[in-house]
Amino acid sequence: MRHTLVAMVEDKPGVLNRMVSLFRRRRYNIESLAVGHSERPGISRMTLVVTGDDRVIDQVKKQLEKLVNVIEVVDVTGRAAVIRELALIRVKAPPARRGEITQIVDLFRARVVDVDHNSLMIEVTGPEEKVNGLITLLEPFGVEEVVRTGRVAMVRGAQAKEYKTTVFK
Repeated sequence: MRHTLVAMVEDKPGVLNRMVSLFRRRRYNIESLAVGHSERPGISRMTLVVTGDDRVIDQVKKQLEKLVNVIEVVDVTGRAAVIRELALIRVKAPPARRGEITQIVDLFRARVVDVDHNSLMIEVTGPEEKVNGLITLLEPFGVEEVVRTGRVAMVRGAQAKEYKTTVFK
């Protein structure tokens, strides 16, 4: 089963390397990793997607929390959370087919962010299934390039307060 873990870490050199090394040593694969600054100066938020059963994920969490500079790790899988991904997709788009492509883009509430003589660059944000669906529908036109952020996640409303540490109070 795929689990989405959110880790709050100190924004210091080497933290990401230590976390990734832990996964490498235990032969666990990170399917997706997104890192950025949080609402607190000096604290970064990492969202990781990892495959494993509950026992494996619990062990991963415990090992991560032992690392220096890791403040907290929470498995948001199964919680009421907003989970999103951003993708940029370059698709072949000769002028005669642009209208067709634009209709598909509009259906997905995506948008064209760059136009070239023979291609369009499309930006889409949403759940992984939405991103995958758009890419699938664009494939017949000729997808030239795709870049994806991986998942980012935030627990909804009151549930978010349940797992925040004293660092955030």
